[in-house]
Amino acid sequence: MGKRSYWLLKTEPGEWSWDDQHRSDGGVSRWDGVRNRQAQKNLKSMKVGDLCFFYHSGRERSIIGVVEVARAWYSTFGDGGKDWEGAVDVRMVAEMQRSVNLKEIKAAAAEMKDFALLRQPRLSVIPVAERIWDRVCEMGGGYAGSSEDGNGGEEEGRNEDASGDGSYFFISNGLILSANKLISTVDLE
Repeated sequence: MGKRSYWLLKTEPGEWSWDDQHRSDGGVSRWDGVRNRQAQKNLKSMKVGDLCFFYHSGRERSIIGVVEVARAWYSTFGDGGKDWEGAVDVRMVAEMQRSVNLKEIKAAAAEMKDFALLRQPRLSVIPVAERIWDRVCEMGGGYAGSSEDGNGGEEEGRNEDASGDGSYFFISNGLILSANKLISTVDLE
């Protein structure tokens, strides 16, 4: 697998919310309904393993969690869609420790000047530079599954439970996390 890319996916929570994603089959769902040509181009550029911020638009205007591309772009024409329509499948990774709202991102505009969320606010599928990804993760306290540097490293920080039941925890920014729950804090110094 090549270098991982980062994205932001916008959704109206009344149409598809983080809770809906959580309740979907194994946390996997089809991300479709993208009509804007630039957003479609971005969707088609996604690769399996890319990470995406899950952003609630509308009144919330916040990054809620992280999903991973589980299936690259595919046509939905055979499913009743138009010939140009398609989708990617995304798998829920984890909720942000604290949602990051648009006001906070705008307040950090000097660090985020290249963030398309600020330049093209109506675009629903947005590329995110790695340094901006890292900064937003830092602002939100990371997410369960993120490495200590907050960028979601491959399997860094993952530790299997001695019980052998497949449960795991992550150490992120001095927090011990299990799935989406805070277990304890650790002094990293």
